[in-house]
Amino acid sequence: MLPENLTQALNNQFNNELQAAHAYKAMAAYFSERGYHGFANFFLVQSQEEHEHAMKFYDFLVTMSEKPEMHALNEPKNTFVSAMEVMESALGQERNVTKRIYELVSLADETHEHATLSFLDWFIEEQMEEEKTFRDIIARLKGITEGGEYFLKMDDEFATRKLD
Repeated sequence: MLPENLTQALNNQFNNELQAAHAYKAMAAYFSERGYHGFANFFLVQSQEEHEHAMKFYDFLVTMSEKPEMHALNEPKNTFVSAMEVMESALGQERNVTKRIYELVSLADETHEHATLSFLDWFIEEQMEEEKTFRDIIARLKGITEGGEYFLKMDDEFATRKLD
């Protein structure tokens, strides 16, 4: 069994990952509404990834003889004015997840919970990759027009994205 405060924090992150999946579906809807199905696909795959991350927390809690607890999801932001705003929101969301993972690492370290530290190593690497992905997309979007030729090329590129 884990310390109670660590179990609670892990459950909170389980639910944060589900919330992130929910938010990414709302971001996909922005692009679907505009006919940019490649960008929509990118965010639907991103949502699936976040759900998988949530299930890693679920499985870890079960493995550690703890009960995963479902919390209510909040309504995500549903209104965006541009693709850039969507991407910046996604980057902000990933930075928030990174912060929460670091807080979990600190708590696991304080409580000398080595199994949790080992479990969280994967998430540290994953968050570095997630933030880089959105920083790179934002860099590519700067200076181009939404709906322009290069934007449509990106849309085609994102249409091929699949869950790994």
